[in-house]
Amino acid sequence: MDFTYTDEEHRFRLELRAWLATALPEGWGETVFEPEDEEERYLFRRDWDKKLSSGRWAGINWPVEYGGRGATLVERGIFAEEMARAKAPESLNIIGHNLAGTTILHHGSQAQKDRFLPPIIANEEFWCQGFSEPNAGSDLASVRTKAVRKGDKYVVNGQKIWTSYAQYSQWCFALVRTDPDAPKHKGLSFLLIDMSSPGISIRPLRQISGESEFNETFFEDVEVPVENLVGQENDGWRIAMTTLAYERGPEDCLGRQVRFKQELEKLLEVCAAEPTANGVLADDPVVRQKLGRSIVEVEAMRLVALKSFSRILAGDERGPDASVIKLYWSHAAQRMNEAALDILGPAAVLSEGDDDAMAGGRFQTSFLQSKAFSIYSGSSEIQRNIIGERMLGLPR
Repeated sequence: MDFTYTDEEHRFRLELRAWLATALPEGWGETVFEPEDEEERYLFRRDWDKKLSSGRWAGINWPVEYGGRGATLVERGIFAEEMARAKAPESLNIIGHNLAGTTILHHGSQAQKDRFLPPIIANEEFWCQGFSEPNAGSDLASVRTKAVRKGDKYVVNGQKIWTSYAQYSQWCFALVRTDPDAPKHKGLSFLLIDMSSPGISIRPLRQISGESEFNETFFEDVEVPVENLVGQENDGWRIAMTTLAYERGPEDCLGRQVRFKQELEKLLEVCAAEPTANGVLADDPVVRQKLGRSIVEVEAMRLVALKSFSRILAGDERGPDASVIKLYWSHAAQRMNEAALDILGPAAVLSEGDDDAMAGGRFQTSFLQSKAFSIYSGSSEIQRNIIGERMLGLPR
């Protein structure tokens, strides 16, 4: 792997770093933080997304003719790293930019590109993802939400689950079953659904962390124009694979790695300052062993992503190595968060909202959030199957 950057890539990093310094509120990450109330946080992130658009930092990987910068893979990695390093708010429209927009760019008709791409990159329309269902989460090909064509419309009936930000979204891209008699991978189609359509109802799900990012979404006789079909009818599985390749890609991992490293650095600070009977927490050999493992694994997370970058830059297609990345970072981060609570010992029961909680209870919140890492974006069991079958050539 080549770890050096060209002069142009270095200038790109400095340009972004300078823009972030002026775009983020003064004191950001130190004295100024995101609102704690979920509705206020939504409004804050919506405004942040619009600021990204005004600075031409939204959809940077898109072609210039569609409002992007035509950014290279390396520049996209730099963007993810710098956004995380500045502790910038996470995008509310990440699904629109990274998944919906990218899929439409690859497979959409010209009319679909003209209609949907401008409001996505301007952050005027927000998107959610309608893939998982109660009995078809890890086994995505088993989705049962039906779409029956009637004239110039599809009539959609069924349920989706874990639809992040559905309550704030204007559009949803969904995998639906259009041929119930075909083999399960062969009878699926990819639809773009207006979330204001009659027959759609949304129920937020309260997560273990107390947040309601996820939702159940119900479709009852929802009419979708035929022109909102992406690609051909019953070719949805192939199109969905493009979507998933970008959902699990190395760019995402680089940004996550920086944020996980920041979390780990905060834990190191606590361990170096928290007194014990024999010094401080960091003096305990068991604590040092747990910290050492987390340091190595978080750094290896970056190397795993860069190895994938090298393959793509060498001409390889995005492929099953995305599953290696997803599998690795999800479990490494879970182990890091479990180690954090083990190290805190009895103090681990003092969580966010308790004045005596270490670091404001951030480790407890991160621990609870991390429990979903090995499920969303494809469960670990599915990632292992992909690696075994498509990379190692093992039998099904």
